[in-house]
Amino acid sequence: MFEKHDNSDQVRDDQRGFSLIELLIVVAIILIIAAIAIPNLLRAKIAANQASAVQTLRTMTSAEESFSSTYNDGFTLSLAQLGGAPGSKTCANAGLIDEVLSTPPNSKSGYSYVFTPNGSVALTFGVPVTCGVSGDTGYTISATPTVPGLTGIASYCVDDTGVIRVNAAGVAIAPPCSTSGFSPLQ
Repeated sequence: MFEKHDNSDQVRDDQRGFSLIELLIVVAIILIIAAIAIPNLLRAKIAANQASAVQTLRTMTSAEESFSSTYNDGFTLSLAQLGGAPGSKTCANAGLIDEVLSTPPNSKSGYSYVFTPNGSVALTFGVPVTCGVSGDTGYTISATPTVPGLTGIASYCVDDTGVIRVNAAGVAIAPPCSTSGFSPLQ
């Protein structure tokens, strides 16, 4: 009466997958797009790291000014003194910058920060008891890329003048920053 037809061959022909050539073309297109996008992504990451380094130097400069006016002891002698553990607010640990910047290796967002006091004592007498020792009359903070060319291209510095200077070559700027000969950041 009714014949049963086997349509399995027809179904298999209609449901076949991608051919090897089609898959290779898709992979090639993805690789071309990646080759175009990855360098742009790296440039964007470098630009973000450099902007972060400049902002961090501005924050540190503001923190130094706050320290100087709060403790009447000149500027700090180290990043550890400027920062410290959360909740600690003393002359030895002012808590004005975060602990990532105030503890070795003093790195953040692809940049390493080096603090150098100028070595000129701010107070010879009348040092606040909570401080124990006098701060200095000045400082220099430099920011250099942790992996030059990959995490950043330029290096920066700032000192007690508050002027951020830039070295486009990415080499560390020796203190004092204001007499380094590098141009101010525009």
